Amino acid sequence: MSGDNAMHWDDLDLSEAPVEGPVAFHDNLSPDVLLDAYRHGLYPFPADTEEQKILSELSYEGLVPAEGADPYAVAWCSPDPRPVIFVDQVRIQRSLRQQLRNKVDWTTTLNACFDRVVEHCRTGREPRWLTDRLVTGLLALHEAGHAHSVEVWDGDTLVGGTFGVRIGGVFSADSQFMLRSGAAKVAVACLVRRVADAGGVAVDVQHDGEHAKLIGAVPVSRARYLALLANQAGRGGVPAGGRLSARRLAEPVVGEGLAA
Repeated sequence: MSGDNAMHWDDLDLSEAPVEGPVAFHDNLSPDVLLDAYRHGLYPFPADTEEQKILSELSYEGLVPAEGADPYAVAWCSPDPRPVIFVDQVRIQRSLRQQLRNKVDWTTTLNACFDRVVEHCRTGREPRWLTDRLVTGLLALHEAGHAHSVEVWDGDTLVGGTFGVRIGGVFSADSQFMLRSGAAKVAVACLVRRVADAGGVAVDVQHDGEHAKLIGAVPVSRARYLALLANQAGRGGVPAGGRLSARRLAEPVVGEGLAA
C-alpha cells in the first residue's frame, strides 16, 4: 500500500491475508477511501477506545499492514469465507411468511431516514464500531448515492431497518436493528427484494450467524466474492424507492442469480 494518507487498496494483496480478523489497518475513513474499500471487498471496523487500539497493535503488529498517522484506529476486514445472499436463493421461513401476511400495517421504505437507521444500529452496541467518524463518512456516501437504508414501519412507527453500500450488482449490508420481533429479518429480506428488482444479484451480510442463514446466506470464499465484485462492477441499478407492503416479501423472489 502507499505511504501517503490516501489509501490505494489495489496495492493490498489479499491472497495471503488472514481468513479471520483484520487484513489491514489504516485510519483514513474519508468517503472516497470507504467506497474504494467496499469495491475491493473490505469493510471498516474502527476502534472505539484507546484500549482497543493498543490491543490491536499488540495482537497484529508485523502480521498485517498498518499505515497512517494513527493506524490502529481502524481495522479493515475481508473475511474468508463471508456470508452472501444470492437474490434467487433467499429464503423466507414459513413462520416469517405467516407473520408478514398477518402484519397488514407493516410497510418498508428505501432511504426514508438513513441517519435514523444508522443511529439505531449503533445504539447500545459494544464495541461501538459505528464511531462518529465512520458515521460521517457513511452519511457522505449516502448523500452521494452509494449508501442506502431500508426501513420497516408498523403504521407510522419505525420498528426495524438495515443499511449498507451498493457496489454495482452487489450490496454490502453493514448492520441492522429491530424494535419489534422479526423486523430485522424483514428489513434484510426487503433489501434483497429491492436489489433483485434493480437487477442486482447478491447481498453480502458480512458477518456469519443464524440470522443470516435463516434468510438464505451461504458461505462464499474471498476469491469468489472478489470475482463477484469485479464481475458486477457497473451492473445493477439503484434500488427503487417508494413504500411497499411487507406482505409482498412472502412472495418468491425472481432474480438473475450468478454462478461466479
